[in-house]
Amino acid sequence: MYFVYVLYSVDFDRSYVGISQNVEKRLFQHNNGLNQSTKAFVPWIVVHKEDCVTIQEARNREKYLKSAAGRRWRKSNIIWPRGATE
Repeated sequence: MYFVYVLYSVDFDRSYVGISQNVEKRLFQHNNGLNQSTKAFVPWIVVHKEDCVTIQEARNREKYLKSAAGRRWRKSNIIWPRGATE
């Protein structure tokens, strides 16, 4: 089982989309500066998570969520923390 997840940095009003088999472990890595692209924006919270059966399904969903259409989908379908402009 794979998960596509969306993180949100409240302090910096930024989001991040990724794939993992263990979202809690991956969140720990993001919040402890172990990911180059997210370490400047800690702390992160998980705002959305989707189950995927295969890695290919997860990659396709991640690619979509990072596209312009996917950003529009995220904006209208994810409940963002108060003050978020995502």
